[in-house]
Amino acid sequence: MTGKSGLLQWIDERFPLSATVEGHLTGYYAPKNLNFWYFFGSLALLVFVIQIVTGIFLVMNYKPDGTLNAAGVPIAFASVEYIMREVPGGWFIRYMHSTGASAFFIVVYLHMFRGMMYGSYRKPRELLWIIGVLIFLALIAEAFMGYLLPWGQMSYWGAQVIINLVSAIPVIGPDLAIFVRGDYVISDATLNRFFSLHVIAVPLVLLILVAAHIVALHEVGSNNPDGIEIKKKKDATGKPLDGIPFHPYYTVKDMVGVAGFSILFFAVVFFAPEFGGYFLEANNFIPADPLKTPPHIAPVWYFTPFYSILRAVTYPLFGLDAKFWGVVAMFAAVVIIAFLPWLDRSPVKSIRYKGPIFKVALTIFVIAFLILGYLGVLPPTPMRTLVAQICSVLYFAFFLLMPWYSKIDRCQPEPERVTWK
Repeated sequence: MTGKSGLLQWIDERFPLSATVEGHLTGYYAPKNLNFWYFFGSLALLVFVIQIVTGIFLVMNYKPDGTLNAAGVPIAFASVEYIMREVPGGWFIRYMHSTGASAFFIVVYLHMFRGMMYGSYRKPRELLWIIGVLIFLALIAEAFMGYLLPWGQMSYWGAQVIINLVSAIPVIGPDLAIFVRGDYVISDATLNRFFSLHVIAVPLVLLILVAAHIVALHEVGSNNPDGIEIKKKKDATGKPLDGIPFHPYYTVKDMVGVAGFSILFFAVVFFAPEFGGYFLEANNFIPADPLKTPPHIAPVWYFTPFYSILRAVTYPLFGLDAKFWGVVAMFAAVVIIAFLPWLDRSPVKSIRYKGPIFKVALTIFVIAFLILGYLGVLPPTPMRTLVAQICSVLYFAFFLLMPWYSKIDRCQPEPERVTWK
């Protein structure tokens, strides 16, 4: 027995290392027809690791203190400038983290879109989909709290606007807003609690949810572009006929996705970290000033579709003001995604075999989502508000009408085996 195998046996007697590797890597069979859309799940995990590692190095030099230093600059803002100018490689770490935040949402949005295209939310993956939506909600919370930490003008006033929305909740709203802020206004107390949540609490929740997501995925198996359950047809040894081991086949294939992503990611980090003001706004390079409001306050681009839905609600209802219903619509726009497994009544899973109605509906949904995202970065006007209202209706119609149009859609029969070349 070699030293390596002896060490492995020693570990296995005390920890199921080999069983874990086999169950989730070498012995996990994935469909052999997975295409490039399946890169984004592993890329999301990669960006998550990037954010944790870069965040650790940033925390070493960042001070969550909203008070002013001798130069009259908030200490939190000055510590970010110190990281950028004085810490060796600090600018690189900070730009990786800020670019990683946007990259995280890009790959997650594409990952969710792939799931919608190929029916990855359908039985037996309902719980897997719900966990994924919970990850998305936790990611929104993590990004929002991290957005305040640079303590720039847009950070301060963006948080002011979003937290004030909480006060629209009847009865408990004003007290709840004070509890969230830790003060009557955005202050040092707000910065400290957001720092704690961003660095400790929400990442722990994300780690647990990501682990649960992977375990649930490997329990039910990966979906594929055909929507065929490969576990239904197995050989004499119990291995899926249309499956291949995840390692080495998909670990190698994912490296292609990682290489392509890395080229784009580091091109942004080195040459365009602000990305035209979408990744890092110009106002956030100005220290937070509670006495000077920016002419236009808008959240980061990845929040803007839901922010547009919030602003699209302009009429009171049932004695409650429009701001309250805007908050309800904004949260409903995220939560409704979790109900897809029960809204889709189609006899097939994948868009490959669904009829023209679903394809048109999904196309309209994506266009409406992109328009809402664009409108969210612009100041509101009557015409833009009207367009946002139309797109908001189209957004919700995609989900609420799905039980009807998915049932009457003319679908093609699914093949018996996965199609693969």
